[in-house]
Amino acid sequence: MTDRFSRQQDLVPADKLLTLAATVIGVGAIGRQVALQLAALGVHRLQLIDFDTVEAINITSQGYYTGDLGTPKVSATARIIHHIDPTIAVATLPDRFRPRHEAGEVVFCCVDSIATRAAIWRAVHKSCAFWTDGRMLGEVLRILSAADPRSREHYPTTLFEPSEAQAGQCTARSTIYSANLAAALMLHQFVRWLRQIPVDPDLSFNLLASELGVVGNAIS
Repeated sequence: MTDRFSRQQDLVPADKLLTLAATVIGVGAIGRQVALQLAALGVHRLQLIDFDTVEAINITSQGYYTGDLGTPKVSATARIIHHIDPTIAVATLPDRFRPRHEAGEVVFCCVDSIATRAAIWRAVHKSCAFWTDGRMLGEVLRILSAADPRSREHYPTTLFEPSEAQAGQCTARSTIYSANLAAALMLHQFVRWLRQIPVDPDLSFNLLASELGVVGNAIS
C-alpha cells in the first residue's frame, strides 16, 4: 500500500485529501462511479446519501452486482469502497437529502431532477467549498462546477424550470460508459480545485458528435 499513490503524486495533492470530507448525493449511474473513483483517488472521509435500493436494471447502467439486488445502494457502494481501502471512513445515509442533513466541504451532486438539484444547492452552497453537478442524457454529458465567485454566480442560472428540461428521462437513457466519463470529468474538476487551478463552470461533452465544449445545451 505504500506505493499505491505513486503514479498520481505529481497530479493529486495527497496532503489535501487527508483533511477534507466529500459528500456524494445520489449513488446511481454517475454517483456510484464518483464514489469509487474518490476512494481510489485517496479521499479518506466519504459520505454517501441515497434512498434507493439496487434493482436488476442498475447492474447494466450503474455497475452494481447481482449480489447487491435488494440492498440499499449506499451500503453496496460502501462495501466496494472498503474493498478498495478499508481505512476510508464511509458514512451512509439511506435517505433523500434533506436540508437538516450535514454535508462535507466537497459535494458531488448526482441526482436526476432539476428541482432536487436546486433544493440541495440552496441547502449547502454557503457551507461547501467545492460543488460539482453531473448531468447525463444518453451520450450527452454536462458537468457544472462551483468553487469561486464566477462559477458560483453561474451555477444558479442552470437551474431552469423542469418544464424547460430536454425531453426524456435521464434514468431511461443511461450507459455505464457515459456514467464513467461523467464521473471522471467531475473528479477532474475536483482535482483542478485541489491544485488551485480555476474550474470550468460549465462543461459539455457530446459523445456521439465527439464534441467537447465549455457551454452546452441544458440537460435534464
